[in-house]
Amino acid sequence: MIKKPYISPSFTYLPLEETLQVTRKKKQLFIGLPKETLFQENRVALTPEAVSVLVNDGHDVAVEHNAGEGSFYFDSDYSEAGAHIVYDKAELYKATTIIKSAPISEEEGLLLQPNQVVISPIHLPFLKTPILEQLIQKKIIAIAFESIKDDADTFPIVRSMSEIAGSSAILTAAKYLSNIHNGKGILLGGISGVPPVKVLIIGAGIVGEFAARTAYGLGASVKIFDNSIYRLMRLQNNIGRRCYTSVIEPITLASELADADVAVGALSAVNGMTPVVVTEQMVSNMKAGSVIIDVSIDRGGCFETSRLTSHENPIFKKYDVIHYCVPNIASGVARTASRAISNVLMPILQQSADAGGIEAIIQAKSGIRNGVYMYKGHVTNAPIAKRFKFKYTDLDLLLSSQI
Repeated sequence: MIKKPYISPSFTYLPLEETLQVTRKKKQLFIGLPKETLFQENRVALTPEAVSVLVNDGHDVAVEHNAGEGSFYFDSDYSEAGAHIVYDKAELYKATTIIKSAPISEEEGLLLQPNQVVISPIHLPFLKTPILEQLIQKKIIAIAFESIKDDADTFPIVRSMSEIAGSSAILTAAKYLSNIHNGKGILLGGISGVPPVKVLIIGAGIVGEFAARTAYGLGASVKIFDNSIYRLMRLQNNIGRRCYTSVIEPITLASELADADVAVGALSAVNGMTPVVVTEQMVSNMKAGSVIIDVSIDRGGCFETSRLTSHENPIFKKYDVIHYCVPNIASGVARTASRAISNVLMPILQQSADAGGIEAIIQAKSGIRNGVYMYKGHVTNAPIAKRFKFKYTDLDLLLSSQI
């Protein structure tokens, strides 16, 4: 027997209330872009094009006088984009969000206002306890832009700077091989009937890959060393050709270095420092006039003979081998580097405004959260807390307690 459907007397054809998505109120940002005076920094974190987009979205942008000069962006470019040009640094630091292309200095720490947001890089060798104490005292939300991840779980700014460093390393080597710069007078790519320059690259990460691409593009002979077979395979697949590859084995490495015209150090840091894999003895056996470009120098370098140099005095010679050990290579092509940084930060600022502010975007996006090392008086980066002996607080716990 088929039962008839039971209809309750309370049944009604009136529709239920429709649930609508409640959109957050867009927040207007007040962004300050200071002029960098330390670390030989020529880059600027936002280009005039990015400032124009932000201003047209209703945000207020203040730019310190000559902030973009090192990247060939001038005050007139920023003012035409809608920014306010500020001549007093203390006045600029009244902005609620500060965007920097160099780390915070102690002098700038004094200018910071309570509860500000600061987006800048961190250079661990230059980070000092007084700077962190100022950030804690003023309850700053500090984000290291090199630690920001994108939706693909990669570090977009680090990748861009690594691509620049890899390509620049080979072009720099080509310059110092020439007679004009007291090199031994050889063309990096070689010509018909003349053997090509021999380039040895230590490290098969992004820097190593783009160094290899550039060297191959110029016609050089390239050999790549790395202790990760996976990275060596990935590099070959990305370049699309079979390369000479080897693990870092001292006897083989020493033999190839003795025959190389250019050696590029592109190893990644291990526990904050780059392992030294090329000894002083290996360097002493290299050909006179050959060139070492130690891209890893910002984390100690992978050549035992390396020491920090600057853009003003970029090279020194040891055992008649030219050493180029400038830590901030990307700053040498500041306009390209500035555009790469700006391409990442501008959309993040837009998204944060749409979400209701920087705090909201930190809550919503784990990639942005990954870059936060200071949050309203708490150190939220474990390695920094351990190194400087501060109390570490998990950011996720802080955020969950605010919900």
